[in-house]
Amino acid sequence: MTRMGSISLHLADEAATLRFGEDLALALGPGLCVALDGDLGAGKSTLARATLRALACDPSLEVPSPTFTLVQVYDLRFQVGHFDLYRISDSSELDELGFDEILDTGVCLVEWPERAGNRLPEDLLRIELKNEGAGRRATITGPEKRLARVKRVIDIRSFLDTRGYSGARRSFLTGDSSFRAYERIQTADGRGIVLMDSPARSNGPVIRNGKTYSQLVHLAEDVRPFIAVDRYLRGIGLSAPEIYEADQDQGILLVEDLGNEGVIDAQRKPIAERYHEAVLCLAEYHQLPIARDLPIDDSGIHQVPAFDKAALLYEVELLLDWHIPWKRNGAQATAAEREAYLSIWSGLIDEALSGETHLVMRDYHSPNLLWLPEREGFRKIGMIDFQDAIIGPSSYDVVSLVQDARVTVERPLMDDLMETYMQAREAAGAFDRKAFLKNWSIMSAQRACRLNGLWVRLLKRDNLPNYMQHMPRTLWHLEVAFEHETLAPLRNWCLEAGILLSESAPA
Repeated sequence: MTRMGSISLHLADEAATLRFGEDLALALGPGLCVALDGDLGAGKSTLARATLRALACDPSLEVPSPTFTLVQVYDLRFQVGHFDLYRISDSSELDELGFDEILDTGVCLVEWPERAGNRLPEDLLRIELKNEGAGRRATITGPEKRLARVKRVIDIRSFLDTRGYSGARRSFLTGDSSFRAYERIQTADGRGIVLMDSPARSNGPVIRNGKTYSQLVHLAEDVRPFIAVDRYLRGIGLSAPEIYEADQDQGILLVEDLGNEGVIDAQRKPIAERYHEAVLCLAEYHQLPIARDLPIDDSGIHQVPAFDKAALLYEVELLLDWHIPWKRNGAQATAAEREAYLSIWSGLIDEALSGETHLVMRDYHSPNLLWLPEREGFRKIGMIDFQDAIIGPSSYDVVSLVQDARVTVERPLMDDLMETYMQAREAAGAFDRKAFLKNWSIMSAQRACRLNGLWVRLLKRDNLPNYMQHMPRTLWHLEVAFEHETLAPLRNWCLEAGILLSESAPA
């Protein structure tokens, strides 16, 4: 049985109602129905209007009442249907209004929900508004899982109020396949900052060797690693964001806004100058000694984990567990195929871990790199999302950049970036180009095998189909890795398994 709960919130005035609508927008996601209850004048339309404007990031968005049209549809971050059911005579009219179609991939905001009979989903959020003094009382009820996100955005509002940011405007910045989300905050004096919403990761089930998934692959379980790595990167002169406020226990950080200007253009093509600066930044960074124990604050140390063999092997199993069944219409890899694949990878990982290692940021690619033209040298590259940093092969971050999973770095630029990196390393001192290229090829294949499984898992398990658009690119990355002779056994295995590399191409 679904566990239900409720939240009661006093909205002192009209401004508080508008702020709650802004906060509510941050708690919404596809597949959610929000039923707005209350008498005439209780504030249902006011709340719906504030929520829609916040979703649109446009405080001047025209939001006409759907009293006569019955529904107004908005194509925003996801589709939103604003329904007013006061005038419907039968719940079957919801079919004509496209209610189910919108709910499949979007959000339905429903005024006068009682007119829908039993047509609304059981897992809806119900918000009842009642006038109370000069303001109103909002009572939010629903499944505890749905309420948890609402409670979280309310708690973040309290954090802002108590840290001197009362009345700040909030808008969605990013966050979909991760438990972590980001908001852009505009303070009362017009200053822009970024809020990192990263509650402690739940332990989850033990999946192997007595470890949970996050423990096995060394993912950050709270904000403390981010704080530690951020302090380290800023300390060596790189452009990580300054941290203004931190609640380590709640997992809320207020950090410097490094802007919106990235390393790709409006057509999502790499800007060569910026990619070159990013790879030169890595070359310089890789000259420094490895940092393993990083201060979090005056009383704590973050011990950076190692990208060990168990973690690397577990990641490449994603191709076995998800990509192969998808490719074969549900048929799993055979026991013999699985044994051969993991045996090949065992040897390759041993070779990779015997080479040069460093503090690996792990996601050093276009979504997490910003361009800061007003700064000098390598500080023009702004870095975010490095809380999962580990000690691993130096080549891994080079792979992440030049084989960007979400942006096609065409072969001439890829090769040029590789050459730029290697020449910079050679100019700085002893550097084994041959060993680096072998190591790079192994880590390229490791990352590509993981991603080609991950895209399918995001589709099948998490209902996030958009990531599948990247598969032709990451299959091509695997084909590039296979050009190195060390990868011949893995290439043969993939061909025999039916992963047709000849069909892959940059996209």
